[in-house]
Amino acid sequence: MMFNRAKLMLRRIQKLFIIKNRLEAFAIIYALALGGAERGKHYLDIWPGYQGRLLFAAAMVSVFMAGAKILDALTYERAAVSRSQKYN
Repeated sequence: MMFNRAKLMLRRIQKLFIIKNRLEAFAIIYALALGGAERGKHYLDIWPGYQGRLLFAAAMVSVFMAGAKILDALTYERAAVSRSQKYN
């Protein structure tokens, strides 16, 4: 009995970390962008000049790449679900 309750609780917690729609994806990307901009600002304070600007750009580009990957994964997952429903 106790094992089943723990397993059910873990499934509920696991569902919290699944991105279900584009709105949630954009909220996560926004949070990543805020963190990347803050890190870039910190880089500009530590390394003035072109080095800081280059690191700032690298921090922002990594956010763009992560955002694109999140949106692509969401699109691919949605397509896989529709294909599996089509054949069942």
